[in-house]
Amino acid sequence: MGGTFTAAAAAAALVLVMAGLFGAATANIGDKCLTSADCGAGQWCFDCEPELAGSHCVRSAATNPFQLVNNSLPFNKYAYLTTHNSFAIVGEPSHTGIPRITFDNQEDTVTDQLNNGVRALMLDTYDFKGDVWLCHSSGGKCNDFTAFEPALDTFKEIEAFLSANPSEIVTLILEDYVNAPNGLTNVFNTSGLQKYWFPVSKMPQNGQDWPLVSDMVTSNQRLLVFTSARSKQVTEGIAYQWNFMVENNYGDDGMDAGECSNRAESAPLNDKTKSLVLMNYFPSVPVKLTACLQHNKGLTDMASTCYSAAGNRWANFIAVDYYKRSEGGGAFQATDLLNGMLLCGCQDVKACQQGSSVVCSA
Repeated sequence: MGGTFTAAAAAAALVLVMAGLFGAATANIGDKCLTSADCGAGQWCFDCEPELAGSHCVRSAATNPFQLVNNSLPFNKYAYLTTHNSFAIVGEPSHTGIPRITFDNQEDTVTDQLNNGVRALMLDTYDFKGDVWLCHSSGGKCNDFTAFEPALDTFKEIEAFLSANPSEIVTLILEDYVNAPNGLTNVFNTSGLQKYWFPVSKMPQNGQDWPLVSDMVTSNQRLLVFTSARSKQVTEGIAYQWNFMVENNYGDDGMDAGECSNRAESAPLNDKTKSLVLMNYFPSVPVKLTACLQHNKGLTDMASTCYSAAGNRWANFIAVDYYKRSEGGGAFQATDLLNGMLLCGCQDVKACQQGSSVVCSA
C-alpha cells in the first residue's frame, strides 16, 4: 500500500543514516527507528499500532537479577518473566499435515524466549499419536488441527539452553492432560532434562523459603516442573502446582482493574502456606495487534493489586501473551518492578545496589 514520505519521516531517516556513518548512537526507549539495528542492546524496533504512529525502540530483553544484584537469596525472593502458552507460536508449521485452526500466543521460538530472559514457560501437554504433544485444545483431547509439536522438540530446546547457561534456572508450568503411565517422565528422560531436575523432596512445605538460587545452581538442580495433575506428584515425582503456588484468575477475569482473586484450582492468594505467587495478565482471546497496549500501566497496576490480595507478597511469576510487544518497557519493566520490590524495596531492580538485598540507590 502506498503512502506519502513526509518531511518528518525524511528527517528521521537522515538522523538514522548519520548515526550509521559516525558510529551507532545509544538509542533510548521510545526513540523512532527504521529497523532493530537502529536500537540499543536489549531493544527492538516495533510499531505499537494503533497507539503510536510509526516504529519506536522498545525493550526486548529482561534484566537478570542474579547478575545485577546477587544469586544468594532463596528462589522465591525473585520474579521471573513467564510466557503463557509458550509453545503456541505464530507461524509454527503443522507437524500433522493438517492446517492448524487455533490461537497463537507468542511470536518467538522457545529458544529466543529463553535467550531474551523469559524464565518460566507455560506448556499444555497432551497424549497424542502415541506420544506427548503440546496442544491447544479442550476437553483434554488433542486434535490434528489444534496440535503444535511433540513436547520432545521443545524440551530439547530447553535442555540446550540449560546446558549453554549453567547459572540459569527454568520453571515449567504444565497444564497437564497426559494420562499415559510415565508419559511425561519418559519425555523428560529422552530430552536430557532429567539431569537438571529439582526434586519435590527439596521443595518447601508450609510457606517456608526455597533453597538459595546459588545452591540450586551449584547442585545443577536448575529445572523446576509443576503439573496440574495432582496424582503425578506421587506417581512420577512431578510437583503438584497448587501444593506450592497460588495463582490468580486467568483470561479476561484476571485483567479486571482493581480485582485480583484466585483461580478455582488455587488456594486463596493470601494463603501463605504456598510460598510462590503467579500473576496472570492476558485476555481470554489473544489479539496480537493490541497486545502491546496491555503491557503498560494496567499491568503494573495489577502487580500492586495482586500484592495486596496475596497478603503483601509480590508475584514471583508474571505471565503474558506476546511478551515483547509494548509501547516501551512492557512486561520486562513490570518484571523489573517486581524484582526491585522483592530485592530492595525499589520501583526498579536497577536501583538496587549490587550485592545488597536491602539498600536502594538513587
